[in-house]
Parts: sequence; C-alpha cells; structure tokens
Amino acid sequence: MFQIVFNEISAAEMAALPKDLQLDLLAEFELLPNDFEKLDPEKFGVIERDGKRLLRYRAKDYRIYFAQGAEGVVVHRVLHKNTLRDFLFRARLPMPAEDEELAGQRGFWKLIEEAEKSRRKE
Repeated sequence: MFQIVFNEISAAEMAALPKDLQLDLLAEFELLPNDFEKLDPEKFGVIERDGKRLLRYRAKDYRIYFAQGAEGVVVHRVLHKNTLRDFLFRARLPMPAEDEELAGQRGFWKLIEEAEKSRRKE
C-alpha cells in the first residue's frame, strides 16, 4: 500500500489552511510509486544536502517538501511559495534555480530537521 504520511509540523501547516484549499492541494498531490522513476520537472524538484534528499512538489501556490519512504512518502513541510522567495529577496541572496538555492540554505534544512524531530517524538 502506498501512503502519504504527514508529520506533526506538516499536518499543522495543512490544518492552518482553509478546508477547500487543503482538498485542492491533496487532490493535486497525487503520487504513484512509478512517479519516482521519472519526475516531471514542471511539478517536482530535488533538493540534496549532506546525504539527505528531499523532493519538492508544486501544488497551486504551495510547495510540498517530502521524502520517499518504503511504503510511500513522508511530508515534511507545506509552505507557501512566496515565503521562501520573500526571505531570499530580503536577504539579497542570488536566486539561481529555486531548488539549488534551497539546498544551500541552512534555515531550510533547520525546518526539515524540526519536522523530523517532531516525527520521532510520536
């Protein structure tokens, strides 16, 4: 069985959204095991750092950051697309490819680590 599992933080981020938006995002976030073999670059991005690999899925104005697991995917974060872009703009960082920039940002990986720690507490 292929599952989508939200950790505590990503579940809270989803719960903070209006119900109709939640349903729209989940309807758009349809994945099958064979989707990982050939990722559509229009929807997916890959972020790697220190041996960790995350995938990013674009759904409407949101970005869903997740990792592939044995039985499906674990969603680490659900963030509005402008949140990180606004941060990068304010920090006056160069903005090459979105995924490469994210991979280099310690703050982004701290968000992911917080989500992983919350999952371990369950």
